Amino acid sequence: MSLLLLPPQWPAALMRSAPPTPVPQPTLLALNRPLALQLRLDAVALATPAGAAVLAGNAPALGTEPVALAYAGHQFGSFVPQLGDGRAILLGEALGTDQRRYDVQLKGAGRTPFSRSGDGRAALGPVLREYVVSEAMAALGVPTTRSLAAVLTGAPVFRETVLPGAVLTRVAASHLRIGTFQYFAARQDRQTLAELTEFALDRHFPAIDRTGGAALALLGGVMAGQARLIAQWLGFGFVHGVMNTDNMSIGGETLDYGPCAFMDSFDPARTFSSIDHGGRYAYANQPQIAQWNLVRLAECLLPLVNADADRATEVVLAKLAEFTGLFETAYADVFRRKLGLFESRNGNGELARALLAILAAERVDFTSFFRGLATCMAGHEPLDHRFADSGLWQGWWQQWHARRNLEQRPAAEHAALMRTANPAFIARNHRVEEMIAAAMQGDLGPFERLNRVLSRPFDDQPDAADLAEPPGAAQWQYRTFCGT
Repeated sequence: MSLLLLPPQWPAALMRSAPPTPVPQPTLLALNRPLALQLRLDAVALATPAGAAVLAGNAPALGTEPVALAYAGHQFGSFVPQLGDGRAILLGEALGTDQRRYDVQLKGAGRTPFSRSGDGRAALGPVLREYVVSEAMAALGVPTTRSLAAVLTGAPVFRETVLPGAVLTRVAASHLRIGTFQYFAARQDRQTLAELTEFALDRHFPAIDRTGGAALALLGGVMAGQARLIAQWLGFGFVHGVMNTDNMSIGGETLDYGPCAFMDSFDPARTFSSIDHGGRYAYANQPQIAQWNLVRLAECLLPLVNADADRATEVVLAKLAEFTGLFETAYADVFRRKLGLFESRNGNGELARALLAILAAERVDFTSFFRGLATCMAGHEPLDHRFADSGLWQGWWQQWHARRNLEQRPAAEHAALMRTANPAFIARNHRVEEMIAAAMQGDLGPFERLNRVLSRPFDDQPDAADLAEPPGAAQWQYRTFCGT
C-alpha cells in the first residue's frame, strides 16, 4: 500500500532531501478518518499495517520525495540563522475536497539535514498531546495544523529517561513560517525571497489586492491573519508558550504545540513553558509578541517593497501601524460574542476588559465562568459564589445587563449566542496529562474519550462532566516542555 500525494510546490531552495528512518514495529494508535476523507486519502487503507508503515516512514508515499524545509528564527528574542525541520519530514501535498493543497508531514520520523545533534525522533507523550490539542483547537474553530495519525514506532527514544517513540502525521495549509523568510533574508537572497512571496500569496491569499506590490500585500495578509488568530487564542484562554518566529505561520494557523496550554484560573501573566523565565510569552503578552514578530517579517520584505531603503521603511512602518486596529477589532468581536452581544458598539471592549480584571483579581476559572454566564441570564445569583468580592461582580453584572437591554432581544437569544462562543470543554492540562500517563501504560481509553468529547466542545455532554472540571490548586504547578 502506498500513500498517493502530490509533489510539494515550494521553491526548490527551501527543500533538502530527507528520507525517513525506518522503525522496527509501526503500530497505528489513532487515525483521523474525517480528516483523511477531507484530504481524499484512503482511510481504510491507512488503517491497515501497510498504512501504518507509510505513516511511520517505513514505506514511501507515491508521487513525491520526502524533504525537510529550511528556516531560521528568533528564539526568545535571539536570532538563529539556521534552524530547519530537525524532526519533521514533508511527505508531499494532498488536494483536499475544497480544492486547496495541504502539506502532509511526519514529525518524529528520523534525522534530517537540519537535525544538528538531535535524533529526529519524538516520544509518545508529546505526539499524543499535539494530536489531542490541535484537534481540540480545530473543533473550537481556531485555525490550526491538524493531526491525521499517531503511530507507535516500537523503538525507544532517549530523553531524561527512556520513552516509547512515536510519529505524528501533521497536516497544514502550509508550513511557511516567518522564520522561512528570515532564512533567506539572512543570506541576502532576494530572488528566493521574491519567489517565496509569490508562493505565499498564491497559497494563502490568492484574492488579496496587490496594488501596492506583492511584498506589501503579503505583509497585510499575514497581519490580518495573525490579528484574528491571537484574538481567538485570548478568547479561549490559550497560551501558545513559544511564539518564536520559527513557530509563527504565514497562513495564520496555530503551529507547534510543544509548551502550549489552556488557562484554568484566569491570570493575564500566566505562563506554562518551563524555559519562559521572564514571561515573554505570557497570555497577555501574545498580541505584542505577534506584532514584534510581524516587524521581523517586514524587515525581510523591505528589499522587495522599494529599492530606496528609506522609502521602503516608511511604507512598511505605515503598514505595520495597522496591526493594532486589526487586533482590537478582532479582539472586540471575540469577546462581544462571548458576552452574548450581537451589535458592535463603543464600550464593548471596555466591558470585556473590566470583567477580565475581576476574573484575574479573583482567580476565577476562565472557561467554566463564561459557560456559566450563558445559563444565568435571568439573575446573577448562580455565579456569586465564584467571587469573594461580590460587589465588584454585581456592579459589572448591572453594566452588562444594561448593555444587553440596548439590543432589545430576548435573553434566550443572547444565551444561544454565548453557547456558540464559550465551550463547555477545553483540553484541560490535567486531563491531557492523565491521558498521556494512561497511554504510557498501554491504555488508550482516556485518549480516545478525550478526543471524542473535545470534538464537540460547545455541546453539553453530561456523561463527560468530569472533563469540564478545573484541577484546583494543582494548576499553579503545571509546566510544559518543548518535547514534540
